[in-house]
Amino acid sequence: MAHNSEIEQHNTVYLLEVSSPTEERLLRNWLRQRSQRAVVLRTSGPGRLPRPSPEFDAILADPTEPRLAPVRVIWHPPHRGESNAVRWRDLLPFGDPRTPGRMRQWFLSRFSRHRFEILEAPAASVSELRARWQRATTQDLAHTVGLSEFVCRQAALALERAERRHRGARYKVPRFVIEEISARAPFRAGVAAYASQLGKSETQVHREAIRYLHEIAATHDPTVIDLVANLTRRIVQRGYRALRYSPDQLARVQTLAQKGPVCFLPAHRSNLDHLVLFLALYENGLPPNHTAGGINMNFFPVGPLVRRSGVFFIRRTFRDNELYKFVLRQYVDYLLEKRFSLEWYIEGGRSRSGKLLPPRYGILSYVVDAYRRGKVDEVYLVPVSITYDQIQDLAEYATEHRGGAKTRESWRWLVRVLRRLRRRYGDIHLRIAPELALSEFIARESIATLADPEETSRPIQKLAFELCVRIARATPLTPTAVTSFALLSVPDRALTAGEVTALVADLLRWAETRELPTTAGFAWGTVSQVTAVLEALVENEAVSCFRQGEEPVYLVSPEQQPAAGYYRNTVVHFFLGGAIAELALFAVRDSFLARQRTGMPVHSHEEATQEFWRVVFWLRDLLKFDFFFPDRQQFREEIDAELRRAHPDWQTLLAHADGVDELFHHLRPLLAPASLRPFLETYWVAAQAALLWGDQANENRLGFVSQCGNLARQLWLQRRIRSTEPTSRVLLQAAVDLASYHGLLGPGVDPVRRKRWADQLRAALLWLDSVAARALARFAEEVALREVPSAGFATMATPKGEPASPLSI
Repeated sequence: MAHNSEIEQHNTVYLLEVSSPTEERLLRNWLRQRSQRAVVLRTSGPGRLPRPSPEFDAILADPTEPRLAPVRVIWHPPHRGESNAVRWRDLLPFGDPRTPGRMRQWFLSRFSRHRFEILEAPAASVSELRARWQRATTQDLAHTVGLSEFVCRQAALALERAERRHRGARYKVPRFVIEEISARAPFRAGVAAYASQLGKSETQVHREAIRYLHEIAATHDPTVIDLVANLTRRIVQRGYRALRYSPDQLARVQTLAQKGPVCFLPAHRSNLDHLVLFLALYENGLPPNHTAGGINMNFFPVGPLVRRSGVFFIRRTFRDNELYKFVLRQYVDYLLEKRFSLEWYIEGGRSRSGKLLPPRYGILSYVVDAYRRGKVDEVYLVPVSITYDQIQDLAEYATEHRGGAKTRESWRWLVRVLRRLRRRYGDIHLRIAPELALSEFIARESIATLADPEETSRPIQKLAFELCVRIARATPLTPTAVTSFALLSVPDRALTAGEVTALVADLLRWAETRELPTTAGFAWGTVSQVTAVLEALVENEAVSCFRQGEEPVYLVSPEQQPAAGYYRNTVVHFFLGGAIAELALFAVRDSFLARQRTGMPVHSHEEATQEFWRVVFWLRDLLKFDFFFPDRQQFREEIDAELRRAHPDWQTLLAHADGVDELFHHLRPLLAPASLRPFLETYWVAAQAALLWGDQANENRLGFVSQCGNLARQLWLQRRIRSTEPTSRVLLQAAVDLASYHGLLGPGVDPVRRKRWADQLRAALLWLDSVAARALARFAEEVALREVPSAGFATMATPKGEPASPLSI
């Protein structure tokens, strides 16, 4: 049975693409019913370009300009209802059922006629194709060298598109990518320019550029896409209960893809991230993205499988290799022009701390540059949050936190990852944030021109930061993250499940009033549900439990603080505004008290307000190396709204210290201790290290980070800092970057500047200690005054007939 197009029967030549005598026989039998001319285009195998012949060249030179209609035979796997996917067991008897061998083709053509079909692509006239060739190659219309190869390629691509429409949108994959890109005029011109620049022959540079293309490009295979999807489903189900996402969000993305190319930008927390998004797209009938992957993942068997299912590999560093950058840019241009979806991690690598990392601008700048050069009319940038109840990479990250080397990806590494998935890690949550149309961003920011892609311009930075903010806002609060936050808010003390439930209930009521995103089914009604989360954390060694007493109690030990901190950090951005406001309030209060002790005139209301906002924006700027904030005006409005929830006239209370105390009475829960302590203490450790060894810091940056880690360990043993997280090399690197940004590292720095910086950070820690003391006193008082109920508490709203939570921090 053939899929017929509306083809003019007069002066039509059928192009029969065949890879075997059986396929030629089937097509010629089909052609007898049409009484039309035909030319055989032979290929060496499926997915290979057909070869032109002298007969074909004669057709192209025919002055009647015939219409050319490509035809091929397609082969099907065994029918299983509506699914035409290939399974692993389908490969066992005779290999890929979509590309059977010659003997298998003969057998199926005789005895299983439902397993093959004749596919006909839309026809095009020779004049049409010649004009298309001229536009693609900028050759003269009268010149025919290369035309036959071009038409063969166009015929094969037309058949691929027809086959894709027949098999389904999930198999929308590019074909003959290397041939298509290398035949383009910009590619050839660029090769010639680099040959002249490098002083090499054009042939030599062309050969090198083609080698880079082979190294980079994905080589999609529909059968491998099916197999990898099947394997991914099994891997995810091995360690996780379910992958949760909204089909409506994916349908919205599918609508966008019909208007222009879509670029997915997920947060990167786990090696499973790519597989998770790949599986969600596959289950909804969408094609796999072209995903940028590190060349470190190109090892057997992972490399061959993921390359054939959509991953293109790029080198970690290629700053000085101009030809490589040119080839990569040409590849990105090609994908965007053909409206294939891209995917890359805007952070560059996996986050070892749980929070979003600073963005990398490389591929984003290439995409913006392609838009600037008119390669596409529109690009849709789609931020994606992938969140795990628990993460199987945590043991690996713990090693790196302690200063150990990153584990090299290999076959052995893969086996260890799969073994870790024998444990249960809860659910995976995929959220797609509102898209950002590149044209709208450029119009909104009034950007007349864009900088060279090799320069990180301010518009590119602003675009990347906005995308990161959208990722953060789409990230849901998970039971694991909120429970970890609750445990870390009462440090150095074991809590019962009932106490943890009460703390969690306070946090969730706080989240509800701010309409923050939460995971599905996030209503905990009893202590037993919180206990299940705690026990899962205990099983994966993020929390400790003591069971030999009256009842089990749970504690985050010093060694486990980085692990629990990881889960807290996935959602800590939601709490930063309130936490910063708390410290600024204590700064104003301390200023009042200091003036009273020294006999100085107290602040006026206006001066107190100015001091409050000064501290707020100082803390915002301090934390910008670790977190993404909205612009200053929006951030000010958010802080104001946060404090108005506590007291409508909060600014009037700033006029005296008692007013600040009253305002604190209305702030529940207090967020700063669990949110900010590890970061402020890490900054202070780096500042102390700069005082000791700052002159030599730039000579050996890694050595200086190691010295900071040793100093942090000493300060924790002396209890001069209260968290063990500042011993983490991951956090210390950001703190050292912050000190470097402020010009405090290297020779010739005035020691007074370093001392002033350390003193400012120490003052912030004193404010934090004051907030923490007030939070712990409140917690201890309420535990002593009220009995912790055992029935549990609702999270979002207290059910009718149940008491409200008696505990808060």
